This record gives sequence, structure tokens and C-alpha cells, in this order.
Amino acid sequence: MKRVAIPALLAMVGLIGGATAQAQVRQADVTGGRVSGVEANGMVSFKGLPFAAPPVGALRWKPPQAVPPWSGVKQADHFGAGCVQASSPYTQVPSMSEDCLYLNVWTPAKAENDRLPVMVWIYGGAFTGGAASMAAYDGTRLAEKGVVLVSLNYRLGPFGFMAHPELTKESGKGSGNYGLQDQIAALRWVKNNIASFGGDPSRVTIFGESAGGISVSMLTVSPYAKGLFQRAVSESGGNFGPPRTANEAGATAPTLSVAEADGQRFLQALGVADIAAARTVPADKLLAVAGTAMVRFWPVFDGDVIPGDQYKLYQATKFNDTPILVGTNSDEGNLFVRSSTTTAFATQVRNGYGKTAETVLAAYPHATDDQAARAAKDLFRDSTFAWGTWAWARLQSEKGKGKAYVYYFDHKTPQSPNGANHAAEIGFVFRNLANGRGGGPTAAESALSELMSSYWTNFAKTGDPNGPGLPMWPSLTAGDQRVMYFDGTSEAKPLPNAPQLKALDQYFADRRAAQR
Repeated sequence: MKRVAIPALLAMVGLIGGATAQAQVRQADVTGGRVSGVEANGMVSFKGLPFAAPPVGALRWKPPQAVPPWSGVKQADHFGAGCVQASSPYTQVPSMSEDCLYLNVWTPAKAENDRLPVMVWIYGGAFTGGAASMAAYDGTRLAEKGVVLVSLNYRLGPFGFMAHPELTKESGKGSGNYGLQDQIAALRWVKNNIASFGGDPSRVTIFGESAGGISVSMLTVSPYAKGLFQRAVSESGGNFGPPRTANEAGATAPTLSVAEADGQRFLQALGVADIAAARTVPADKLLAVAGTAMVRFWPVFDGDVIPGDQYKLYQATKFNDTPILVGTNSDEGNLFVRSSTTTAFATQVRNGYGKTAETVLAAYPHATDDQAARAAKDLFRDSTFAWGTWAWARLQSEKGKGKAYVYYFDHKTPQSPNGANHAAEIGFVFRNLANGRGGGPTAAESALSELMSSYWTNFAKTGDPNGPGLPMWPSLTAGDQRVMYFDGTSEAKPLPNAPQLKALDQYFADRRAAQR
């Protein structure tokens, strides 16, 4: 096992990939017309490229439609609006509109025939917030490592994930996954157009965080995404639990019938009789009602875009088989769970985990209130993010040809002394540590960012994160459950929370058996 201290990696920074030659791809012909980008420091960016028609009016709650063509050369010098969403300190979006189906490209290519690997970013935000225009997702510095970087918008909240019986009848297939269909439409655009930017349409990596990582996992089972990507990266995301039928612990994606019932309640709260009337409601009113209607909007097991239980689909080898790179952060639960007590934690688990509750309680020590507070955070981390990631990696390793690489991001700071918070890894991957941090990164943090971004871009290039001068990252197998720790000294070590994940594995297995 090779150990490399993070400060020692600083000497390698100049040796790990990087585009230093002058970029040459300043204009491109794409679906709809010709676009012109902006060159700066050897990188050309193309912002606000439409990949579908504006989903407004009669196109609200419709699959994305073809891009209307334009004449002349479109100046791609500013981001398109983010999709309509409630304001949030976590997702600061410069502008918002229902007309939001735009993507962005950063390319270091010197010529169209460079055929560089492509990385397509899908943002997080609980499927209710986020935008490709957020400063943390600027693709410049990651693209400098020799990849074409694409980021995309997708519809959110009630605009992107409302199911309804009328919509299901209208489509003849299902309803509620318009945001996922947007992602697939953007990937089709990439397949058809990215060669014009010096990218290789046969080497596309999709990567995302939180809801974006969950989206990546869903795309691995969607028949509509088949052939649109060749690698998949998920940071804190995986949708491998059984469908939600009520309020089961650890359940997120609902069945179509549950989602349709939610949609019916939402239309009642809107005060409209049918979908036709709902399509005329102003976007701001629809968003305001969504904030008070107590209806959750999330991707749906619709039997079409998501054909069924992903765990079972993987077991049956019905998935888009690619190498995967997936992982979680050590203190993700801290963002969502502030405190608990011994009594409250025990009650929560017994109410939510059924006959497996005592097994789960035994796996999370909670004899004191301090222990219970830690247990509550860790259980949230594991049930929401880590178990799905681990299950996904095991299934890929057992059922697929592509290898599975798993990480555990454990970088501690004075602000997060107990471990890495949810989304803390994003700046390290994008090499954007200055965004929102104040004071700048330490030398060790800069080196950690170089390490992680090198792994990510190596994976995009070859399907294997390993490369010269980097600590060896083994793929996860049934016989080798080591994961790559990212912290002061990055190395492969045993899965840190294995007993807890095994307890949850029993819970989800019991849930799945009960739904047969």
C-alpha cells in the first residue's frame, strides 16, 4: 500500500496534466446554429447554449423539445438563467426563469479533432435548487487538466418532478421525471455536438453531487441514457433503496401512484381543476404554493425513465454498465441533523426501521446525549448517502464489467472539526477552493485538490483514476473493501463504517422483501 503525504504532492502539481497551449476552438456549429465563445488564458468558454426549447406554456410538464434554430452567430458569453426555485443560502443563483434549459462548455482544445475526454456536471440541491451558473461549478480550472467540461441546467421542484394521472395519460408512459429527461436531452446534445469543441463523444463521464449524484445513479438504469456516457462519478448520491410508498426510513424516490397522489394534492392547493389550467399559472405563484403545500417533489419510479427498483435492475444486469467512481463525506449528516438525545434517537429509529430497529440501534452507540447526537448525524449520512453508494459499488463489482472505485472524504477544518460536511469535496474536485472560503486554501488543501482532480480527470480519460505518482486506488471487490481516504495522508484503507452499513443492508433487504 503506497502512502503519500499531501504536502509532498505539491512538487507534483506541475506534472499532473494541464493544458498550456493556446486554445483554438473559438466558434462551433451546434444544433440550432453557430456559437462564439470567449477565450481567456488558453481556455475558451461557451456559456448559455440552449439544448432544448424553453419548457414554458404548453411545454410545461412535457419532455424537452427540439432547440429552435437561430440565424447568425450566437454570442455565448454569459450563463443562461437558472431554473425556477426558492431562494436558498446554499444555492445562490444569479437569475432564474422557466426558460432555463441551457448548458455551458469549457474547452482547452487546440483543434476540433483533439478528441479530449468530456466531463458533464450535474448539480445537487435536493432536486429543488441549484444551477450550472453557480461560482463553485466554474469549469475553467478542472478543464485545464485536459478535459472538455460541460455543465447543464435541469428543471427543479414542481416544474421538474411533478407526477399526475393526467400527465401519465398524456404521455402514455409515466410522468414526473422531466428534470431527468432534461439531463438526458443535454447528454444527447453532448453526443451530437461535443466534437465541435474538441471533445470525444465516445469518452463522456457524467458526474454530480447529492441530487446530481443521485441523478447519475438513475441515469445508469435509464434506457434513454444508454450509450450517452462511458463513465459515471457520484459524489454523495445513489438511489438503491426500495421505492417510497409512505414515509419509510431511508426512502426517497416514490412509486408512480404515490407521486401521482402528491400531484393531485398539489393541483388542489393551486386551486385549479386540471393540468391545462395548471399550465397557465404563473411560475412565481406555482413556486409559492409548492413551498406551502407539503408535497415533496423528487424523481419517480415511473416504469419508463426509471424502469424500476435500481437494486433489482442491477441484480438482473439491466443497467448501463460503465466504470464508476463513487463516495461520501465523513460528516455529511452535520448539515441536516443538528442534535439529538438518547431517547429521541431511539424513538426515531424504532418508529422508522421496523423489525430491524434493534439491529440499527446496536450499530450506532447512543448511551449518552452526546453519543446520540453523533449517532443521529451518522445514521443520516449512512442511510441517505453512504449505504446507497456502498450498495451501488458492490452491485457494479459483482454484476458489471466496469470497475468500482470508492472514496471517503474526511478533510477536517476548524469550521468542521468532526469531518467533511456535505458538498465539502466539490471545491477540491473543481480546483475552485477560493470560492466562498475566504482567506484562501492552505498549501495542504491545494495539494489535496490537485490529487483529487487528477484522480477524477484520469478516470474520465481511461476509466481508472490511477496514474503516475498517485497513491494506488484499488477497485472495490467482494474480497477487497478498501476505499480511498482523502485527508492529511491519502491512502486506501478499509471501509470506515462497515458495521453500520451492514445493519442498514439488513434493513433495506427486509424492506425489499416486504414489498414483494
